[in-house]
Amino acid sequence: MPSAPELVDAARAAGDDISRCLDLARGVGRTLPLPGSGRTAKRWQALAACAAGDLTAARVLEPHADALGILAEAGEADGDPGCSDSTWGVFAAEAPGARLEFRDGALHGTKPWCSLGDRLSHALVTAHAGEQRGLFAVALRSPGVRADPPERWVSRGLARVTSVAMHFDGVAARPVGEPGWYLRRPGFAWGGIGVAACWYGGAVALAAPLRVRVRERGNDIDALHLGVVDLALHSAREALAAAARRVDDATVTDPATTDPATTDPAALALRVRSTVAAAAETVLRRVAHALGPAPLAFDERHARRVADLEIYLRQHHGERDVAALGAAVTEERDADLLDLGAEGDR
Repeated sequence: MPSAPELVDAARAAGDDISRCLDLARGVGRTLPLPGSGRTAKRWQALAACAAGDLTAARVLEPHADALGILAEAGEADGDPGCSDSTWGVFAAEAPGARLEFRDGALHGTKPWCSLGDRLSHALVTAHAGEQRGLFAVALRSPGVRADPPERWVSRGLARVTSVAMHFDGVAARPVGEPGWYLRRPGFAWGGIGVAACWYGGAVALAAPLRVRVRERGNDIDALHLGVVDLALHSAREALAAAARRVDDATVTDPATTDPATTDPAALALRVRSTVAAAAETVLRRVAHALGPAPLAFDERHARRVADLEIYLRQHHGERDVAALGAAVTEERDADLLDLGAEGDR
């Protein structure tokens, strides 16, 4: 696996060139440690480093790596045996008027919100199979697959990561896991934290010009902004690091643990994603206030990073996710909240 500085440089070099980003995903995706392998922090650090280099590159790498992790979790070491050139997406969104069904070994219907669906070779897609939703692996270059033109994609952020509707007309696909497995598995939550690692990396890079300003010519107000940014990034970094440890030592599924937000992978993901998203929004706001309009108007890389991070953060469901977290932790006790893991300390 490349080092963090190497990933930053590689992502920066790829920029928003989707072909180069796909090459990066192919080369790096299979080298990342799997979630829960004992090196989860290394995996999330790699995603953060890629995002610090360029958020478009991270937005391409993360779902590709997530798909490979899902296939491994399902007991499939390689989704396309012998093919090192495959690029993967994970398409699980639903929308009114669009329905994808799996019948007689094939996919029928429409899947909305498929990022780079017209550029990838393969995907894991959710589809209705009877009364449940299942997960299916499909080759996107098969006969019967059609992508809508990306003409309606007008986003200024992640502008090259176009999202399109995909239509499947009797396209052969194979089930991955049993019906309902995709959403029930712990890896669903762990993958969501991987996305937060990308948000964190993007925020770290966005804060860099503010550190330079304070170091070289900043005033007290600039230093105040940087202090708030540092507190926000520290909370996000600690949340990611603690989550990686919990994933690897399996306490997220230990029934003897009393904190619902650590026993339930979904609650853990809600807590971490909300913490990181809040930190990233703090960085966006404070950097904008400190630096003013000049970098947004004259620094292409900075302006694109701001736009990219803004749209990427919309994968967080905001208040709905925080409300879901609140519902999940109603049984917490004061004693659990006061436990700082100090057992064995002098």
